[in-house]
Amino acid sequence: MGIFGANVHDSQALIPLVKGIPPIRSLRGPRRRRPGKLHADKGYDYRHLRQWLAQRGIQHRIARKGVETSQRLGRHRWTIERTMAWLAGCRRLHRRYERKAEHFLAFTSLACTLICYRRLAK
Repeated sequence: MGIFGANVHDSQALIPLVKGIPPIRSLRGPRRRRPGKLHADKGYDYRHLRQWLAQRGIQHRIARKGVETSQRLGRHRWTIERTMAWLAGCRRLHRRYERKAEHFLAFTSLACTLICYRRLAK
């Protein structure tokens, strides 16, 4: 996982984000080391990113600039938008006050744990 500034383009964060995904435990067979599919909006529409994903055997569904609308990705995107809205509710994460990335990640992990606990407690 990586932490990037707000002034960094999203496409520059894709490769570290995909590399930072931990192995996925499965009921049968070996652990999966990478995701099977990736959905992304037009901000990630670059040839080098498509090639990088294809080399690793990751199916990509990236909306193309000037060709497709982002409407079709809406059915997958709402889960991300909802999660980001839940995290924005945590005042400490709304603005980054911590100078060290480790501290910010610790507070993010704590916020995610609290969100999961609240969802399960319903």
